[in-house]
Order: sequence, then C-alpha cells, then structure tokens
Amino acid sequence: MPPRQQPRRISRELALLSLSQINTTPEKLAQQELNNLILAAIRTLSSESQDMLEPAAAEVTRGNERILKSETQAANIQSAKVMVSEAIELTQGAINRLSHAIELPEMVQLSSQYEVREYALELIGAVNRRKLEIDQQLEKVLVDWQLNRLPKIDRDILRIATAEIMFLDVPHKVAINEAIEMAKRYSDEEGYRFINGVLRKLIDRLKTTNL
Repeated sequence: MPPRQQPRRISRELALLSLSQINTTPEKLAQQELNNLILAAIRTLSSESQDMLEPAAAEVTRGNERILKSETQAANIQSAKVMVSEAIELTQGAINRLSHAIELPEMVQLSSQYEVREYALELIGAVNRRKLEIDQQLEKVLVDWQLNRLPKIDRDILRIATAEIMFLDVPHKVAINEAIEMAKRYSDEEGYRFINGVLRKLIDRLKTTNL
C-alpha cells in the first residue's frame, strides 16, 4: 500500500502529469473533476511507458542480431551487451512509470480529495495563465540550455516550482524540495540535480531583482 502523503504533494504530481492533457479555459478548468485529473495522469504515465518500451524492444532486437551475425568478434558482442543494457534501463523506467500509475488512485484515496483537487487545479491554472512569464524567468537562468530542449517532465517540474515561487507564495525551500522529490520520482539523478541548480539560480535572481 502506498504511504500516506500530504495532499499538496499529491496535487503537485497530478498537476505535473496532467499539464499536457488538461489545457483549457479557466472556466472549464474549474469544472474538472478529480477523476479527470487522475485519468489524465495515468494516461500520461502509460504513454511514457509505451514510449520507453518501443526503443527498448528495438535495442534488444538490434543487440540480438549483432550477436547472431558475429559471435566471434569481441567488439560486436560488447556492442550488443551495451544495447541490451540500455534496453534493460529503458524497460525498468517503463515499469517504474506503470507502478506510479497503479499507485496514484490509492494515494489520492488516502488523502484529502478536496484539497488534492483544489491545489492541483490551482497549479495547472497558474502555469497555464502565466506560462510566458514563467518561461521567460527560467530562460534567464538556464546556462547553455534552452527550455524547449529539456525533457518534458523536467520542464514541467520547473514550471510548477516557478509558479509556486512567483505566484502562489510557497516558501522557496519548500518549492525546491518538492520539485526535487518529483524529479527523483519521475526523472533521473541528472535531472533532479539539474532542476535543483536551476531553481536555486532562479531564486537568487528573483531576490536581486526584487520580483
């Protein structure tokens, strides 16, 4: 059974996973039911899992073909091992995504459903309404990176944290810590370290510009 979590933490996850699928007017957004958010989140996780499994299967096939073509060449065998290793990593990522999808409804059930829905909608609304401002601020602190070139999950984690910092009066430390936790769950080690660094630079910049 998933551990009991604070409603806002679950709200952040729902908002993160629903952003790409719930893009509507403020009036229609306010009418969204909690079940719609959960369904959108599960669809996102399922789609990501499928996207990971397809290249994993292709890597296994390529690795197997390489071994069959030349079992005696060490270089080919080593290359095949790398392919299979990458496929295993992708498959593990897909399994993790699917496990999150299975856990999500129970996590919501164990929490305050009203609070979860309200804050998830508040986050989605803030990101949608202020997306231009949010992206402008993030672009200013990204070094040698472009926001639209980041992995989608990392980009949306940054947007949610920035919305909390700039428009929802969430303490900086809380926003960063929650963003890191989401990145650990849905991104990777490189992703959460990158997100941590970007958000700390953002806060430093906002302090100096009094925003």
